[in-house]
Parts: sequence; structure tokens; C-alpha cells
Amino acid sequence: MVPSLQVVNHLIVAESTIICYSERMIRSSAEFVRLRDSERAEEYQRAANEEAPDAVWLEIISRYPSMRTWVAHNKTIPLDILRLLATDKSPTVRSAVASKRKLDAKLFEQLAHDSDEGVRASVASNAKAPRHLLEELSRDSVSFVAEAARQRL
Repeated sequence: MVPSLQVVNHLIVAESTIICYSERMIRSSAEFVRLRDSERAEEYQRAANEEAPDAVWLEIISRYPSMRTWVAHNKTIPLDILRLLATDKSPTVRSAVASKRKLDAKLFEQLAHDSDEGVRASVASNAKAPRHLLEELSRDSVSFVAEAARQRL
């Protein structure tokens, strides 16, 4: 028997179980760019907060290089997309990735050893950075990286 489903205020109610649901999702790279470039706060916020299929994120990354940093800033961005962005040639993009709290140990490790001091400083400033990396970064040869790490210890 199939349970009855009902949508109530963006929630799916299935036999006393509530599942979070959102009707909104970014469905194309062009839509993301339009939302991100919008002057309307509600649209700009959609670019920062809404999910998109992996294929859309990958298309944005390949077709719109100037949007890579904004992809990294999206609150729903999957870890696999962050892994890809962590290898981006732009230190600005890698710094945006390094500031994400959802990073796994491998990404933290990779970014803590990045050649760019801004990326390392972003790791040092990340509230979820592992203590052993903060200790290592506190001895960084670049003073502002070391100071950022010491402040987190």
C-alpha cells in the first residue's frame, strides 16, 4: 500500500512523518548567473541558498569561470563540487572553498598546504579546521596566516 502524501507549506507530510521539501531549485547555469547578478535581494539570496543538480554546478564551473567563487559560496553546494573547486587555478576560488564548514579532513589537509597564503589563512580562520592543522598553520612562514591560526587555538 502506498502512503498518502500531502504537501503543506513546503513540507511533505506522509503518514505523520514530515520531510523537508522545497519547490525551488536552480535548474540551469543561466538561471544561477541571472540570480547571482540580480539586484533583487530575493533572487540574489536564491543563488546563495538553493540547491542545484551536480550537472548544473559543473556547467557553471566550465561555462562561467567568473561565477566559480559564487558557486563555492552556495550553502548547499555538494562536497564533490567543493573538491573540484579546491583544485581551481584561482586562489580566490580556493579561499572560498577553504572557508566552508562542511569540508572533510582530506580537503582541510589539502587546502592547509596550498601554495597561496590567502587560502591557508582561510583554513586557519575556519571554525571547523582541525586542531592539528591550526597548530601547523600557527608556525606558517607568513605572519598573517600564523596569527589567524593562533587566534583559533
